[in-house]
Amino acid sequence: MVTDSLKGHIALFSAQIIYAMNYSIAKDLMPEFISPLALVLLRIIGACILFWILSLFLKTQKVERADLKKMMWLAIFGVVINQVFFIYGLSITTPINSSIIMISNPIMVFIFGIIVLKDKITSLKISGLLLAVTGAFLILRYRGNFEVGSNTIMGDMMTLINSTSWAIFVVLVKPIMMKYNTVTAMRWMFLFGSIYILPIGFYDTIHTNWAGFTPHAVFAIGFVVVATTFFAYFLNIYGLQSLSPSVVSMYIYLQPFLATTFAILLGKDTLTPTKILSGILIICGLYLVNLKTKKTEI
Repeated sequence: MVTDSLKGHIALFSAQIIYAMNYSIAKDLMPEFISPLALVLLRIIGACILFWILSLFLKTQKVERADLKKMMWLAIFGVVINQVFFIYGLSITTPINSSIIMISNPIMVFIFGIIVLKDKITSLKISGLLLAVTGAFLILRYRGNFEVGSNTIMGDMMTLINSTSWAIFVVLVKPIMMKYNTVTAMRWMFLFGSIYILPIGFYDTIHTNWAGFTPHAVFAIGFVVVATTFFAYFLNIYGLQSLSPSVVSMYIYLQPFLATTFAILLGKDTLTPTKILSGILIICGLYLVNLKTKKTEI
């Protein structure tokens, strides 16, 4: 029998596969075909439409007025700030910088979880976090050139803001996800997000040269909207219903490992002892953090 926690882990693992592919795909779109703000508008409104269509076929719940107000605030952190700063930051920094800076996310979730959700500090959780951080950093450090300088500093700072915003969202949305199913919560938060993003990205969107899109660019836009936004958000929030914010955020460390694995399978990278060690550290870190979760929350 497949338990809820196992379903949550499968959902999170699937989301990381999507994210691992997204860095380069989204980077190729900007700025040649579309501006960052126009891409974010398409992501949010596109996902909003898909969530509302999905809600026609799945059972949803009536949301209390007080919870709608909370979702309005959560949409700012989890949808708008998160996506605007990630996409815009990625457009003016390098994928390797963006990947390494995102290592900070589970650390922030760990800290916010202690403050907001009163999570307990345990040796298992700290050990797992340190192992995963080390593994992710190793695999990223030797995958490309990580340089923080005047050319990338603005993009790096925006990526850090994105990471912080997502950490706040993951922690604060947990009580909502314990009360409502995934589609119910997502359709409302993306509706609010769509309202917020319209005045921000409308100008860039209507001035986009849509006629200049190549078939690959059209595919990339579709991937970013449908896979990276709609499916990945759904999978992450679904996982959050049965797992703790710390476990959900820790899965981010699989992204560089999976990206490297894909590159090796495609013959674009080679397997080295450092990459093997990195993968082992990441998997062990995930196991240790989840080991505590199984005892207390799952």
